[in-house]
Amino acid sequence: MTGEQTGRRPEGQSARSNRPSDRPSALIIQTAFLGDVVLTTPLLSVLAQRYGPVDVVTTPAAAGLLEHHPAVNEVIRYDKHGAQRGWRGFLRLARELRRRTYQRVYLPHRSLRSAALALRTGAPVRVGFADSPGAIIYTTRIPRPAQGHEVERLLSLAQLAPGEMAPPVTLGLVPTDHAAADSWLASHGVGADFVALAPGSMWGTKRWPYYADLSARLDRMSVIVGGEDDASLGDAIVSRSGGRAVNAAGALNLRGSAALIQRATALVTNDSAPLHLATAVGTPIVALFGPTVPEFGFGPRRSGDLALGHTELPCRPCSKHGPQVCPLGHHRCMRELSVDAVVSAVTAVAGSEESGALRSRH
Repeated sequence: MTGEQTGRRPEGQSARSNRPSDRPSALIIQTAFLGDVVLTTPLLSVLAQRYGPVDVVTTPAAAGLLEHHPAVNEVIRYDKHGAQRGWRGFLRLARELRRRTYQRVYLPHRSLRSAALALRTGAPVRVGFADSPGAIIYTTRIPRPAQGHEVERLLSLAQLAPGEMAPPVTLGLVPTDHAAADSWLASHGVGADFVALAPGSMWGTKRWPYYADLSARLDRMSVIVGGEDDASLGDAIVSRSGGRAVNAAGALNLRGSAALIQRATALVTNDSAPLHLATAVGTPIVALFGPTVPEFGFGPRRSGDLALGHTELPCRPCSKHGPQVCPLGHHRCMRELSVDAVVSAVTAVAGSEESGALRSRH
């Protein structure tokens, strides 16, 4: 039985565990997508309050997001598709983690490989979701809530006490992140009143096709944000925007991009990682959902943010992530989400020029 089921203190937690030790006693293994890593930060904060700053195993792509987070002692990169690919890479990392003698491991990612890695650490307490493929390896199995936002679902692993407040989604940006964003904006002549646009997604059907038309219609400048893979998409939008957009996709690292998003009056984004970066830095959001729906738990969380979608299509949602190509060939979920609707939503959430200027001063 779990501690939750018995009403006892969560397994492995004692009065002494509230005092940070010289060596982290807690490890979190989270090697899922970038957005999932961002949404794990409230769990990191709770565990750090109980046990002191934690170590985190994550992907090289996500590592930079957590390196300066106040809840994190060390970020341990696991390049599971690259240099540490395969059994040998797994064993090398497992030996290193075992040497660190963690007392507890938390597994927000429902991955059999993560479960096996947790077992190899030798930690006596291993906490994960009961519906995970590797749940038999866990010492504490937590029922994963079917409803609610992903942040609250992940926090259920910490078994918050009644009345215990859930921390916010955070990144812990540092002065160099803000300086990089300010420098880029100044060098491209972008003032305080701009809208950030995040047109990319690794899932093809999640991409709304009208960002260029939106940029041309907005009453303020647009800045395209995203990774290197989104740079060509950003260039295409800029070329059709009538001089109303500039492209920052691929120009800044993830933390610099988050700092840039923080300075925007609003972010318009697909169901992808920039949505969660905006949540972490407090920027108003217009989120565009096509093959997926906010009820999956990955939508905006703050009052005033908006999630738009074609609510009358019986084929929505069509999959957990959104396929690369529409299964029915029409992609109506995105094609019939109008520019007019998105312009109106931006007007509703963006606020005044003065509020954008205040946000840009962080």
